[in-house]
Amino acid sequence: MTTRIACLGDSLTRALVSVDYLGLLGRRHPPGDLQLARFGANGDFAYNLLRSLDAVIANPPDVITVLIGTNDARASLAGYRVDKAMKRKQLPERPSAGWFQQCLGAVVERLRAETDATVGLLSIPVLGQQLDGAAAQASQRYSRMIAEVAATNKVTYLPLHERQIEELRQAGPPPIPYREATPAAGLGVLVQNAVLRRDLDTISRRRNLVLTTDHIHQNSRGATLIAEVIDVGLLTQNA
Repeated sequence: MTTRIACLGDSLTRALVSVDYLGLLGRRHPPGDLQLARFGANGDFAYNLLRSLDAVIANPPDVITVLIGTNDARASLAGYRVDKAMKRKQLPERPSAGWFQQCLGAVVERLRAETDATVGLLSIPVLGQQLDGAAAQASQRYSRMIAEVAATNKVTYLPLHERQIEELRQAGPPPIPYREATPAAGLGVLVQNAVLRRDLDTISRRRNLVLTTDHIHQNSRGATLIAEVIDVGLLTQNA
């Protein structure tokens, strides 16, 4: 029997400049076991996801995964161009921790009210690889909020952030300072990938990054952890 899964999120789910965790998740199961649908938009905040649920609810799947909050966490960091993001993503208010929790809670409430799907909330990937740095600490704070929303709404919490912390501690990565991604940097990754034929893992290695290509978007190692956490938390245990 085929399990239909809808994966909701931002650019990590859209997978234009990040390794595709949906493909990795599908390859963990025999052909035909999973039917995966992608609902990811570059730059989305929890607010944007809340406003885009109609397409998911119109054809409700068996399982829904939600991976959102990276951009909300980034907006709390010095150097993030909040005003430009607000204009680009048509945000009605300035991003904040409280608003993030409110929007994510509303996402879960609607999915539970209007579908019969099993819902899993993933904590967000680690920002950067300096675990005591401001970016990593922000991703930890937002991950804790996600855990609170999952507990309050009685849905499955999928501990991606914690799994990535463990991976980074085992790897002992070089202490490369976090750099906020810019549109130009994103274009640079696309040019290296499409024109110079460098795969995302090669870009990652050249930058001495363990889980990402640019401190944010995932390489194969980071994306594999996303697929693993979804599989173990929602699929394998119920097989």
